[in-house]
Amino acid sequence: QVQLVESGGGLVQAGGSLRLSCAASGRRFSLYTMGWFRQAPGKEREFAAAYSSSGGTTTYAEPVKGRFTISRDNAKSTVYLQMNSLKPEDTAVYYCAADETPRMMPSSNPSRYEYWGQGTQVTVSS
Repeated sequence: QVQLVESGGGLVQAGGSLRLSCAASGRRFSLYTMGWFRQAPGKEREFAAAYSSSGGTTTYAEPVKGRFTISRDNAKSTVYLQMNSLKPEDTAVYYCAADETPRMMPSSNPSRYEYWGQGTQVTVSS
């Protein structure tokens, strides 16, 4: 069982930056593909970014590409999401997730992720 705890959300003005963190329990963190998803009010959960366990490959959704950067520190069992040039449409609850199947290419499909954090709210004001 893996527990994920997100932090770093908050209120920021458009154009600002936030850095989300997700700390994982357990000893197998380096083997997990880690993803960030988000869910805005009234909308379905959507993929934002992911970092594979094998090969160090990252992938991003088009709306965040060039503005968000996912990174991981396996020694600290933590994955990060650096969010720059934030827009009001980035407002959502952000979730980190762990996929325990080793993959060269990280998946954007939420059903591939077995473990989820409780989420952290990000609000971007215009």
